Amino acid sequence: MGYTESFHIKRLPEQMDVYAPDGTEIRLLASITRGSMVHCRLLPGQNSRAGVHQTVEELWYVLQGQGKVWLKSEHEEREEVLVPDTSFTIPVGTQFQVRNTGSVPLCCVLVTMPPWPGEQEWVRVGDHWPAS
Repeated sequence: MGYTESFHIKRLPEQMDVYAPDGTEIRLLASITRGSMVHCRLLPGQNSRAGVHQTVEELWYVLQGQGKVWLKSEHEEREEVLVPDTSFTIPVGTQFQVRNTGSVPLCCVLVTMPPWPGEQEWVRVGDHWPAS
């Protein structure tokens, strides 16, 4: 095997660490060489900004709230309803936008592979829904 990293244990921070380029609140959870994990929050009635990742892939899992995600690739475009226990993927090059259609924050866990390299990774595209 030969692959070792130190253990890291962290509880969900009460305060957000940063706003993502799409406008969602991000709380950093964990990062290792091959991936990173964050808690993402979008307040009721808000829409993120639409964008596309240049080199990373993401896995999303909805913890709380209701919403919709818009996904558009070269071969497909769709909207999907988001409720707790829903997961979805954002492959490299997929345009996406998230909206909160409920009355409580839309909260998700995101895993990014490789780890998030910085804001230059995300490129703004035309909104599917007006950003708020």
